[in-house]
Amino acid sequence: MTSSETTYRLDPSQAKKNVGRIRRFRVLVMGRANAGKTTILQRVCNTADQPEIFDAEGRMVHPPLPQNLAFDHIQRGHHNIEDELIFGSNSRFVFHDSCGFEAGSEAQFQKMKEFVMHHATTPNLQQRIHAIWFCIPLNESHRMVTAAESKFFEECDTGHVPVIVVLTKADALELDAWEELMDMELSEDEALRELAKVEREMCDRHFTKVKKWLQASRFPPHDFHITTGMQDEGADCTALIECTANALNEESLQKLLISTQQSSLGLCIEYAIMK
Repeated sequence: MTSSETTYRLDPSQAKKNVGRIRRFRVLVMGRANAGKTTILQRVCNTADQPEIFDAEGRMVHPPLPQNLAFDHIQRGHHNIEDELIFGSNSRFVFHDSCGFEAGSEAQFQKMKEFVMHHATTPNLQQRIHAIWFCIPLNESHRMVTAAESKFFEECDTGHVPVIVVLTKADALELDAWEELMDMELSEDEALRELAKVEREMCDRHFTKVKKWLQASRFPPHDFHITTGMQDEGADCTALIECTANALNEESLQKLLISTQQSSLGLCIEYAIMK
């Protein structure tokens, strides 16, 4: 083990003493373009607004865009993984977006890797990342796991920071399921009766395939979570928060994450009872 790998861990005793000083839960969001990342963040923060963007020094880089403009528009023109994305509806969350490395650039990949290593171990507790949400769309069966995504799970040891693979766009499989039924030369009435079943089976097949590939990696994810209904305003992300909390290895970080859930009183109560 190299010296860099040795220091790439959080001392549990130190974490227990100091984690109570952390005031915001910090998440690195990863995944290819159009994987539904921004939509998930909006649902987690219970908003339809776009985030404000701040640099590492706390200076505003870009104010929130109007709802009719896509957030990706900013990211294409200006992107820095160090930038903080904060939604006014819930400033207890700080997000970082890794977009760029999935295009295959070695320089971007190394920049992302250095960011993960630094922010997983920095002595500045307010700058540490606490979880990674890696978004992979289920509706892109022709490239379920890209080369860049495989490279991440083969080369990036995230240490104590759990990686949750968030499988997005499961709802979009309805069209694929319909086309599959049409290829079977069923009538429209017959296809409608079978549609939900075939869609579920297709989702299960894709999920099993992704899970098998990634679990065989050198650094497999800590857990997997399928999101549905994210296009609906007010969609419930409680299950994603719960999945993330269960992957954390420090109780105080679990409490910090659960405390961000302003709209999920049930989860807060359930967690309190469990503890």
